[in-house]
Amino acid sequence: MDVTRRPSPNFDDRALPVSIIVLHYTGMPDAEGALDRLTSPEAKVSAHYCVKEDGEIIQLVDEEKRAWHAGKSYWRGITDINSASVGIEIVNPGHEFGYRAFPDEQIASVIPLVADIKARHGITRGNVVGHSDIAPARKEDPGELFPWTALSKRRLALPSPTRDLMDPYWTDAGFLLALERFGYDVADSQKAVIAFQRRFRPDLIDGIIDGECRAKLLALLLPRPQ
Repeated sequence: MDVTRRPSPNFDDRALPVSIIVLHYTGMPDAEGALDRLTSPEAKVSAHYCVKEDGEIIQLVDEEKRAWHAGKSYWRGITDINSASVGIEIVNPGHEFGYRAFPDEQIASVIPLVADIKARHGITRGNVVGHSDIAPARKEDPGELFPWTALSKRRLALPSPTRDLMDPYWTDAGFLLALERFGYDVADSQKAVIAFQRRFRPDLIDGIIDGECRAKLLALLLPRPQ
């Protein structure tokens, strides 16, 4: 796996061991503009890696350092996500500038990069997440077009449950309690539901807690190898 270095000054020291991988899209019109921002001292943002649409992997911050990619976020009790994670920016204009499918060449580089980081740090599949998972009230990336299935087939992320789905009897309040148990910040309950749908049911993102959402969450909460 070839990696090009383009150092960013935007990092500091970690306070926690690495236990999470966060996937983002750059959300800017082009790759060069995104890289300029990720390496600008004035921007005060960065990530550990950026993967361009042609598959080129660029390392911006050493993994032992704390890159500034997550912002205010939360996952499974952790609030300093930057300290606990490796951040990967994936070049895509995002919802603001013409969101589109991620090229095969790009995903072909994302997969071994995630696999390598996951193996080296002993990260569980449940902790390979999108920015919208850890900041549902603020973020949409990497979005509903990101091919999570390609990662889950290789045991690099949790799959969206599809078999033997039953509708458990949960009130909406019960669903939200279970969603919080799974890892989400549910302070903005509808945004949390939308983030869950974007990740596990991208074909229908309506913020409504229905039987399919309940069943998928129940299946995810059942004991499984991580």
